[in-house]
Amino acid sequence: MFEFIAACCNEHALAWDCATGNGQAARSLQPYFRKIIATDASERQIASAVATDGIEFGVARAEHSALVESSVDLVTVAQALHWFDIGAFFAEAKRVLKPGGVLAFWCYQNCNVDRDIDAACEQIFAEVDDFWPPERDIVEEQYPSLDMPFDDLAADEFSMTTNWTADDLLNYMRTWSASQRYIVANGNDPTEICRGRLKILWGDGRRTVNWPITIRIGRNSGA
Repeated sequence: MFEFIAACCNEHALAWDCATGNGQAARSLQPYFRKIIATDASERQIASAVATDGIEFGVARAEHSALVESSVDLVTVAQALHWFDIGAFFAEAKRVLKPGGVLAFWCYQNCNVDRDIDAACEQIFAEVDDFWPPERDIVEEQYPSLDMPFDDLAADEFSMTTNWTADDLLNYMRTWSASQRYIVANGNDPTEICRGRLKILWGDGRRTVNWPITIRIGRNSGA
C-alpha cells in the first residue's frame, strides 16, 4: 500500500505523516521519501516513537502543523482522521501540499477469519457497539461521504493480515477503546460472552486474520 501511495506522488522530497502515533506509518514511508516529518498532538506518543534516519518527529496538531506552505509532496493519516477537525485539517493539508501533491488517509474495518469465527466475533462487536465514541461513525461509514478539496484518485484494494491464535484475537478485541469503556461501565469483559465458542471454532494453532482497508487518495490541484 505504501508503495502504491508513493507512486501517486510526482516528487518524493518530503512527506508529512499526521497523527503518527509511535511512527509506524512514517517508518513504512521512509524508503520512498528523502525526508518525513511525523507529528502527533500527543507528547506521550511522540516520546514512544523510535528514532529513525530520515524521519523528524514532533508534537503538533493536525490543524496547525507549522510546516512551510507548498512544501510537502505527500500527507498521510492512518486510522486517525475521525479525531480531527476535518475541515480545518483539509485546509491545512491544502496549504502545505505542493501543487500536484497528494493526501492519503485510510482506516480499517472489523477483522475477519472465516464465516463461523466471524459470526462469533459479531457477538462482541454488537456487545460493545454503544461504547464507541461518536467520532468513529465516519470509520464505520468508510469515508465515502467526506467532501475533500482535492481531486479523488482511484485506489487499489488493500488489507492487513497476520497469523494469530484465538487468545491473540481476544486480547486484541479487549484493547478496543469501546471494550475498555464497556468494562468500566459493566465491570465485566465483553470478550467472555463468546470466548469458549470462539476457541472451539478456532482449534489449536494459528489462523490468518484479515482487516480490509478503506483508503481515500486526493491530489491537490493547486487552485
